Amino acid sequence: MFSSTLTHIALHVTQIGASVDFYRRYCNMHIIHQRNEGEIVWLAEPGREKEFIFVLMAGGKKQQHPEQDYSHLGFAVQSKSDVDRIAQQAESDGLLIWPPREDPFPVGYFCGVKDPSGNYIEFSYGQPLGPGAEEFQALPKHA
Repeated sequence: MFSSTLTHIALHVTQIGASVDFYRRYCNMHIIHQRNEGEIVWLAEPGREKEFIFVLMAGGKKQQHPEQDYSHLGFAVQSKSDVDRIAQQAESDGLLIWPPREDPFPVGYFCGVKDPSGNYIEFSYGQPLGPGAEEFQALPKHA
């Protein structure tokens, strides 16, 4: 068996500038690299530049989510009030897709926002990952 580490997600986006602005504003990410005159942009959370990044690439198509499609990227935030603040901003910007709600553990308190390319982004508090993480007993590994 070998070991691997998830280091990045690369997304084609419809509007590179609007997408960069969205991830900077909503996710507190910053540009750490760009090339091809800004057609490819690497973004990271402060302090995580060598752990995990988003690579945004121009030329994507608008994402259309079918009914009941909850495919999304997940970001943990520091508090329930952060989830509420993000939801209020997203509603004001016309981007809110899931209003804040609390689901049983391990889901926690969350809302959903749509990025400029139509990707769904979840902001959560109280999941077993990130800020507010509760103790979570992982399932046993299967050989």
